[in-house]
This record gives sequence, structure tokens and C-alpha cells, in this order.
Amino acid sequence: MFHVERKGDDRLDITFAGKLDSEAMRAALDDLLERSEGIEHGRMLYRVEDFHLPTLGAIGIEMSRLPGLFRFIGRFDRAAVIAGQDWIRRASELEGWLIPGLTIKAFGPDEEEQAEAWLQEAP
Repeated sequence: MFHVERKGDDRLDITFAGKLDSEAMRAALDDLLERSEGIEHGRMLYRVEDFHLPTLGAIGIEMSRLPGLFRFIGRFDRAAVIAGQDWIRRASELEGWLIPGLTIKAFGPDEEEQAEAWLQEAP
């Protein structure tokens, strides 16, 4: 399951659970790119509820969409990742170090209030 919800002019909430195959990845990326249109200096709340590695076909779809994904990432300044698995939280923060202009901070499942507060802070 991959659910994207636009919350105002500068916010997306994303919930991910399960495993994505190529068809689900295509639909998820289409939804993500469409709902992020017009966002500038945005903020994202990303909930990872149950992570499974995507299929090879899904990874291929993601790779074929890299130019659009780079434009997508450029629309955001901050992303809070809520995940139960420690390695996902660490990988998310590492990704934030690698992407210029995007700050990513990870939180545990019981820290949603802190994640919301962090997203509202001025950069």
C-alpha cells in the first residue's frame, strides 16, 4: 500500500506498507508526482509501517523515472520519516545528507507529535 495525501499548499503525507511490484510502483510514482505539483519549499511526513524490498520490476520503474523524482525532491525542504525499524530511520537520515537542499529527520512510531512539531519549525 502506498497512499499520498496533499495537506495544504506545501505538505504531503505519505504512508507506505508492504511490497511494491512494477504496477504498484508505477501507480505510486504517478500519484506522488501529480500531488506534489506546485509545491515549493514543501514538507513531507513519510510513514513507513511495514517495509519489504520492492520487486526488481518496481526498481526498474523507479530508475526509469529518476528525472521526475529529482524534480519531485527539489520541491521539498524537509521530510520527517516515521518508521519502526531502526535501519530505515538511519538510512533515511543518511539519504538526507546525500540530497542537497533536503533535510530528513527520522522518528520512531511513538514520536509522531515530535515529527509534526519538527516539520512546523522554521528551517
